Amino acid sequence: MDNMPKVEPSNGHSRPLEIVPSTEEKMTDRGQWGNKIEFVLSVAGEIIGLGNVWRFPYLCYKNGGDSCMAFQKGNSSIIHHENATSPVIEFWERRVLRISSGIDHIGSLNWDLVVCLAIAWVICYFCIWKGVKSTGKVVYFTATFPYAMLVILLIRGVTLPGASRGIHFYLYPDLGRLSDPQVWMDAGTQIFFSYAICLGCLTALGSYNKYNNNCYKDCLSLCFLNSGTSFVAGFAIFSILGFMSYEQNVPISEVAESGPGLAFIAYPRAVSMMPFSPLWACFFFIMIVFLGLDSQFVCVESLVTAMVDMYPSTFRRKNRRELFILAVAVVSFLMGLIMLTEGGMYVFQLFDYYAASGMCLLFVSIFEAVCIAWIYGADRFYDNIEDMIGYRPSSFIKYCWLFFTPATCLGTFAFALIKYSPLKYNNEYIYPWWGNGIGWILALSSMLCIPVWVIVKIYYTPGTLKERIALLTTPSTELPKTKQEQEKLLAIFAADGDSLHQKSPPTKDGYFPVDEKESHC
Repeated sequence: MDNMPKVEPSNGHSRPLEIVPSTEEKMTDRGQWGNKIEFVLSVAGEIIGLGNVWRFPYLCYKNGGDSCMAFQKGNSSIIHHENATSPVIEFWERRVLRISSGIDHIGSLNWDLVVCLAIAWVICYFCIWKGVKSTGKVVYFTATFPYAMLVILLIRGVTLPGASRGIHFYLYPDLGRLSDPQVWMDAGTQIFFSYAICLGCLTALGSYNKYNNNCYKDCLSLCFLNSGTSFVAGFAIFSILGFMSYEQNVPISEVAESGPGLAFIAYPRAVSMMPFSPLWACFFFIMIVFLGLDSQFVCVESLVTAMVDMYPSTFRRKNRRELFILAVAVVSFLMGLIMLTEGGMYVFQLFDYYAASGMCLLFVSIFEAVCIAWIYGADRFYDNIEDMIGYRPSSFIKYCWLFFTPATCLGTFAFALIKYSPLKYNNEYIYPWWGNGIGWILALSSMLCIPVWVIVKIYYTPGTLKERIALLTTPSTELPKTKQEQEKLLAIFAADGDSLHQKSPPTKDGYFPVDEKESHC
């Protein structure tokens, strides 16, 4: 200790400087949100993204497209414009996508899109490489700027001639489509997609909050914000589609493709009608980038958080978390290259239909709802929430956990399987059998993880089959106790102590004598 360097503390006395041996690195802190605003903006950036501005209007357009068929049949002056292509659609398909004739013609990479994807992953990496400390600062701009642009596009859209036609199409859809199971399937999966349910993103973000954060209030406010954003985005999209229908003299159902490119066709059309359109076009695509980036880095953050929490001794070391995020970014970039080929849009649609949403999330949600409400226990979960926020939420939510949510998810999942129809791109291109086969492999690769792991756990657990299942479906006794459980335990111990104290009076020093039987315990 004599050779160790000295430091002068504030009291003037010297003490040895503590040095951690190089072989025993200190584990880094897990991190926490700097304030409540950072958390709210991060969650808003995740749940309010391309799913609101692009996917929700595209699904409305896709499932409401037949409402104009009567108008089309009744007007003999309207003819089919099967060979007519607007400049915007032509630029999107032939210049941006360079789309091929089908998924069996993958073609070469679009190198300009490769550069864009690489830039997106570089930005994503530097947004989250320091954890919530860096993420919380980035969202101040990335989560708020899109709202300003959306309001501008909405104002411009509703002031265009013919906008009322599109708004009418949006607010008064064809009610006959409600008998189509695909409409309900799309509506259900849009909820999961938009709110990032069963993806782990919200759980990961919430884990960086203080224990007593009012999660119930956050859920209600963010749900209303998300739904409101989707509704407003629909007004913006369909007012522009109404203008395009008016301009081209065709039904709204034929204005644009009902696919992922809808937003990239309708929004730029409105931007081109603004003064200083090149400037507004730049702002629009910056908005699209921010919407995608928010969701992108939050999804990566959820994966990284899960792995780091599972193996803290490995990843919570100096620079190891950063290296792990870099590895995730590089692998994700390489996996995304297949979608940047000439047939990449068909691959993207395959992922969107089978893997990214739909039946996979419904399947996971069934098990999640059953595990929380019936195995862990809805009452225990209520106690946990009360312990955190200080009061119990509405009992209606409890019965939703127990009955409504699992029944709805199970019914929708079964309905989707019974009424399953193979994927079509743009309602025209029919995928080959092997294309749909790849889609099912993608779907099963995530869905089978749950039953396979259940079988593995049952196999390796000792005891009879009944004992194994009973043990595996019983909450662990090592779980932290809530305040109510602690009070119950204290009451039990206090009652036992009172019964013991009644046997013999305390000594003059205030202590109770211990008999021979108690001393052996």
